[in-house]
Amino acid sequence: MKTQFEKLEEARKFVVEKIEEFPKFLIVLGSGLANILNELEVETEISYSDIPHLAQTTVEGHVSRLVVGRLGGTRVACMQGRLHFYEGLKMDEVVFPFRVFALAGAQVFFLTNAAGGLHPSMKPADLVLIKDHLNLMGTNPLVGKNIAELGPRFPDMTHLYDPELRKIVRDTSKQLKIELGEGVYVGLHGPSYETPAEIKMYTLLGGDVVGMSTVPEAIALHHMGKRIVAISCVTNLAAGVSPTPLEHAEVLETAKKVQSKFCLLVKESVKSMEKVL
Repeated sequence: MKTQFEKLEEARKFVVEKIEEFPKFLIVLGSGLANILNELEVETEISYSDIPHLAQTTVEGHVSRLVVGRLGGTRVACMQGRLHFYEGLKMDEVVFPFRVFALAGAQVFFLTNAAGGLHPSMKPADLVLIKDHLNLMGTNPLVGKNIAELGPRFPDMTHLYDPELRKIVRDTSKQLKIELGEGVYVGLHGPSYETPAEIKMYTLLGGDVVGMSTVPEAIALHHMGKRIVAISCVTNLAAGVSPTPLEHAEVLETAKKVQSKFCLLVKESVKSMEKVL
């Protein structure tokens, strides 16, 4: 039986054969945020199903493919669709594609997600720069025997969300006059939405937005020494904050409305980040 690292290496070799020089930047397109691909001068597309050992996503709004091209002059890779723990996958399967693309050559990971807002002052289509997270998924992608080739047994998490990259995004948002909040992301197992009592607890713990992704890959990538920046698009107010029931269709619809300013912010931020690599 192949070890996890052997599987990662097999997948990496497949990817670098298809993409000889893997981009330094990888952008993860959260639910409903794939419009950024319209701005991309596409070079190559790879279906996740073609990559050895990579599981397939089952979530609406998540097309399973990697797209490589130029975004505003900067060469990037875009993950259209990600895997989630609630799909019944193991945690090492959830972070597998991120580890593969990191091994292939990606250095900066720009993570995005659709999230619920935990404060009444928030409104759908708000953008929130993630400064930290609360891992409430009940597990960790580093559980089990450490893969020494990837990183240390006990990685420090103090600056998981890169301070320098966050400053670039903040400065870019000001230049573009795009309103950008900053807060703590609460990562949950899912797939059920949260109860009002749970939402109250998360706010008491210091959370600002809540979702079912981002945390596993952020931990796994930081373990590998990669640089991470992340933005949440508030697509709905969480249970108890909004009087209306929560629906996934609402998430996708709100994400569509914010795509133009989101795309502009990401494109210009990546252009500035290229100067500090």
